[in-house]
Amino acid sequence: MIEEPRKLTLIRNFPRPTQAQINAFAGVPTGFVCDAMDGIGGLGTAISPLEPDFQGHAHGPALVADNGPAEILATLAAVNMIEPGDMVIAAVDGHQGCSASGDQLMGMMRNAGAAGFVTDGPMRDYEGILQTGMKCWCTGLNPNSPYGNGPGTVGGAAVIGGRVVASGDMVIADRNGVVVVPFARIDEVIAKLDDVRKMEDEL
Repeated sequence: MIEEPRKLTLIRNFPRPTQAQINAFAGVPTGFVCDAMDGIGGLGTAISPLEPDFQGHAHGPALVADNGPAEILATLAAVNMIEPGDMVIAAVDGHQGCSASGDQLMGMMRNAGAAGFVTDGPMRDYEGILQTGMKCWCTGLNPNSPYGNGPGTVGGAAVIGGRVVASGDMVIADRNGVVVVPFARIDEVIAKLDDVRKMEDEL
C-alpha cells in the first residue's frame, strides 16, 4: 500500500449494556444462552478454558482488541480501556504460531477489573496466569512471543471463532465454551432465558 497504516486505533464511544442487562447473565450456563438464540452464538470449539478442569463462569461486555496474526499491540492498549467487568476479546486471526498473551498482561487486566479474557490464539505462562486468577479461554499453549508493532484496533469489532464480535456485545463463558450475544439482541435473549430454564426443568 502507498501509505503506512495507523499503528493503533482506539474507539471509546461504543454502546455498552446496562448493569441490569449484565446482571441478567450472571451464572447462566452457555447452553441456555445458545438455546435462547435458536441454538447458536457459541464461538468455535478450539476456543476453550485455559484450565482443563475449569468449573467457573464469567460474563460481561466485550472489549475487542483486534490485533492480527502474531500481534499484541491492541491487547496491550486494551488494558487502558477496560471498565470493571469487561470481557477482553483478543483477536489474532486464529494465528497459532505464538502466544496471544501471557501472565504479566493477565495480571494487568485483572488489576484493571477485567472479568475474563478470550482469544482465538494460544497463551503462555500457564502457572503464572493461574496465580493472577484471571479466567481465560484460548486455543492452547505456545511459548513463542508475539510482536507489538501494530496495526491494531481497540473498541471495534473482529471475527473470532467464526463469529463477528463487537465491543459492547455480551460475552458469557464457562466450561463448555464462549457465547456472544449481539448488543441489539440482549433484551430479546434475556426475555427468553426464563422459558429456556422452565423447559430444561420440565425435561
